[in-house]
Amino acid sequence: MNIELLTDNEVAQLRDLISLSKNIAIVCHMNADGDALGSTLAWAEYLNMSGKNATVIVPDMYPDYLQWLPGAQQSIRFDKKKDEAKKVISEADLICCMDLNNLSRTGAELQQVTEQSTAKFLLIDHHLDPVIESQPQISFPTMSSTSEIVFRLIWQLGGYESMTKNMATNIYCGMMTDTGGFTYNSNAPEIYFIISQLLAKDIDKDKIYRNIYHVFSVDRLRLTGYVMYQKLKVLTPLKASYYTLSKEELRRFHFIKGDAEGLVNMPLQIKGHRLSISLREDSEKPNVVWVSLRSVDDFPCNEMAEQFFNGGGHKNASGGRLYCSLSEAEKIVRNAIKAFSDRL
Repeated sequence: MNIELLTDNEVAQLRDLISLSKNIAIVCHMNADGDALGSTLAWAEYLNMSGKNATVIVPDMYPDYLQWLPGAQQSIRFDKKKDEAKKVISEADLICCMDLNNLSRTGAELQQVTEQSTAKFLLIDHHLDPVIESQPQISFPTMSSTSEIVFRLIWQLGGYESMTKNMATNIYCGMMTDTGGFTYNSNAPEIYFIISQLLAKDIDKDKIYRNIYHVFSVDRLRLTGYVMYQKLKVLTPLKASYYTLSKEELRRFHFIKGDAEGLVNMPLQIKGHRLSISLREDSEKPNVVWVSLRSVDDFPCNEMAEQFFNGGGHKNASGGRLYCSLSEAEKIVRNAIKAFSDRL
């Protein structure tokens, strides 16, 4: 099965870019998810195995359920070790931008530091409308995940034979989490060929699943029941729903980063449901509301995220943020659902 992404000329460009680089900084987006972290860590290990000095920089804290990923503890958190991260970027010959289409997704300060660098840039991403220029620009929105792209790149560069179990574990985690356990955006036969090749590296896919989805606290389980029973607002005629979570409610359930993961998918279990939206107040910053959208079939929640929530993403899984109160955010959600009612 042919899983090559790049033309011969693009492969040559990529080889030259890597070959001419010694110190490489690798950055991903804020609130890194399984795909952002998995693809970043796998790509970093590949580069280090190729004789490069590759360092991963994450903008801020990532969820607790990703702490176990191989190499995660060696990454540098920009919000905690700014001087160290800035030194890495200042010394870099190449900056790899993973799982993001715009440097603004790294946060204002890291974006500024990165944009001031004289290093060359390499974009590896699967989001629409990339604005980061690189040669080659590796942007494939039709791919399930950036982790899938990383596997295909390593394969095309001839690195599969030397791929380690750790690299394969990170790639599989990224692919799995960005497709909801291969339940959306994952119909391409090539995906399952790639999975077979990852399994050949002795990964334990069942354990990876448990490490991601079966590690929640009692508080998280109680939060789930609370949201589904008391907070979920179902707009039955429109086949849509939403819920809100305030700072006070998050504190009540001892919320830690990652506890809201997956909740927004649950209303889609309602028969005939097509759209689910989550509004979560930032636990620290005032007037910041995080928005998550999930849909099924052909409903374009990425278009809704762009038009109403300062965001974007994929057709069935998108996100954004609002700079207002939670009550004002709820009004915006209702207006958004009304505006897209003919497509629900």
